Amino acid sequence: MRTWSLQDAKAQFSELVNRCIENGPQLVTRHGRKAVVIITVEEYEKLSSPRQGLKEFFLSAPRVDLDIARSRDTGRSVEL
Repeated sequence: MRTWSLQDAKAQFSELVNRCIENGPQLVTRHGRKAVVIITVEEYEKLSSPRQGLKEFFLSAPRVDLDIARSRDTGRSVEL
């Protein structure tokens, strides 16, 4: 991720946008401190889309009949 000062980002905004599209997120600093990260719309939409909860995930899963049988084996005896 390339770092840009705010002055450089303003002066070369077109270049900043092109680099973001081609190379990924770009960091902009103000007064030497990290201020913002510029990302593409696609990345923003991925990050801001609502996530499905665990309950909704299980409720939306296809129903499958499973025959789950548990063995009645009690294990082995071990001398201590």
